Amino acid sequence: MIEYTQEDIKRHVSSVFRVSEVDISLSKMRFYLNDNEFKTKFIQISQELEEKNFVCTLERKAGSIILNVSKLPPVKKRKWLSKTWVPRILFVVTVCFVLIDGFYRTVGVNRLTEIGDPLAVAVLYAWALMGILGVHEAGHLIAAKWHKIKTTWPYFIPGVPIYGIPTFGAFIQSRGLTVNRDILFDIAIAGPIAGLVIAIIVAVFGVYTSPIIDSELAEQLFGTSQLMEMNENIIMKIIIILFDKDGDDVQLVMSPIMFAAWLGFLITFLNLLPAWQLDGGHLSRVILGKKWHKIATYASMGVLVLLNYWMMAILILILSSRSKDTQPLDDISPLSNNRKIMYIGVIILAILCAPLPSSFLS
Repeated sequence: MIEYTQEDIKRHVSSVFRVSEVDISLSKMRFYLNDNEFKTKFIQISQELEEKNFVCTLERKAGSIILNVSKLPPVKKRKWLSKTWVPRILFVVTVCFVLIDGFYRTVGVNRLTEIGDPLAVAVLYAWALMGILGVHEAGHLIAAKWHKIKTTWPYFIPGVPIYGIPTFGAFIQSRGLTVNRDILFDIAIAGPIAGLVIAIIVAVFGVYTSPIIDSELAEQLFGTSQLMEMNENIIMKIIIILFDKDGDDVQLVMSPIMFAAWLGFLITFLNLLPAWQLDGGHLSRVILGKKWHKIATYASMGVLVLLNYWMMAILILILSSRSKDTQPLDDISPLSNNRKIMYIGVIILAILCAPLPSSFLS
């Protein structure tokens, strides 16, 4: 690649923006812009200069709009293991953990009432759960590709099968720079919406195929810890009522497929919390700004404590103390009005997916 000089950058920026003044130092170039249509133009120039290994940021200072251009730091190459192999290994390990978890969950349900061959149900369970997570991450990838943002492949996080949950979800890392609030919003919201659609489909099938037992037998099983009560969300409760599997004389037994949907709703809820660098945290950052995003993070931890998800609250506290938020390169252009309206829908979806105590839904 031909080295891009400061003079090349000066010509490039001046061809896109109306520049009133230029301040050049050894490490940074500052362009004072006299251009009201900087938002769209900044997307273009930031992505073009990123290809030349330069990073652009916008700031507003004393009424002036300033474009900063500096050299990107060199990327350290990983010697011991290719980046492409890490997500593949994690994916295989996670699938194995999900299959093991599904097998033993099916064996447990079969002790109460027969639902099928444990191996066959485990495969279906793996398709359902990995499908929810995979489509969630695919939503992020598609939105990032639409906005020409480079990302890694999804990293699936193995969990604790049998004794806990088989996976703690997945994430992708940005290999490009997030240009402005609109782009950060679109990439963040795409994942939970896509995953939620699959979770609802899985929930319908899961509730339909889940067995019911007599309520008196259920009381005995709860007393001996052979059954455990799970906090449902509003969406799942509606589906249960639609299939007429909710009543005083019967108790629905959660099949592995229904549990996959329950996990999908839980992961969607957690991701929509306006905290740290969760998807909802990115959304609240671009809507509320840096100060209120921090307050929303602490409020989210309080909600998790109330819902008895202490470990997640502690994890967010630890991680948020190390890395506060994601700041777009253009942090002065406002979010579009349509996206602000969409955020109201995000809040509603978070409430619908929240695992609420049974006393609240009864």
